[in-house]
Amino acid sequence: MSELIHLHYDVDGEDFVSCGHASEDVRRTLKSIGISGEVIRKVSIAMYEGEINMVIHADGGVADVSICEDGIVVTLSDTGKGIADIDQAMQEGFSTATDEIRELGFGAGMGLPNMKKYSDSMDIKSEVGKGTVVTLKFNL
Repeated sequence: MSELIHLHYDVDGEDFVSCGHASEDVRRTLKSIGISGEVIRKVSIAMYEGEINMVIHADGGVADVSICEDGIVVTLSDTGKGIADIDQAMQEGFSTATDEIRELGFGAGMGLPNMKKYSDSMDIKSEVGKGTVVTLKFNL
């Protein structure tokens, strides 16, 4: 996979207002280089879910996007509390979000399931107390 474009974003862990700016910028970039609308939709949804998760659960992190001839790779990394039970976290509706986060309309427990649903492959590496790295791949 030969990288054509690399994009890097810092995700502010205390700012719900700016959350989604990275996925929006990626959407615009993909559109400008002629990527299909269906792929753009999938990347945008999965990446936004990842950004929200980093804000809610990890005090932010970084998002790196590699656009290649045959696919797109999104890597979301944080140094948050980590995921204790990945299988449980992958269940639709499971959430460790606080009541305050839920009152804001987030924390429904669909973040990781949606990331898996909209990507062609998803890999999660997490260590409690150290953080999480989620790698999403999208075929072109």
